[in-house]
Amino acid sequence: MLVSPAFAQATSGAPGGAAGFIVQVLPLVLIFAVFWFLIIRPQSKRMKDHKARIDAVKRGDQVVTGGGLVGKVTKVEDAYVEIELAANVKVRAVKSTLSDVVDPLSAKPAND
Repeated sequence: MLVSPAFAQATSGAPGGAAGFIVQVLPLVLIFAVFWFLIIRPQSKRMKDHKARIDAVKRGDQVVTGGGLVGKVTKVEDAYVEIELAANVKVRAVKSTLSDVVDPLSAKPAND
């Protein structure tokens, strides 16, 4: 009978039970570790920082809403904030929809 060397190696049995398992699982563990350190961990840290900034919003802060509106906070409640967009133009927004709290000292006018 004609038997190729590759076929003979394939039918000869797996090399070491535990060692073969470790060799097969190790790449999956390494891929998960890379995803953890490059994607999951930084994203969770960013979300935690964002939540802390939104929870610390106070009267007088300049905020950006999820829709892109920029205004000054005039009233803060548990779940809502009142934002003044222009003179005598106030809106009520859900606190969790705020995108950013802008530092008024570092913000420069758009027309300059």
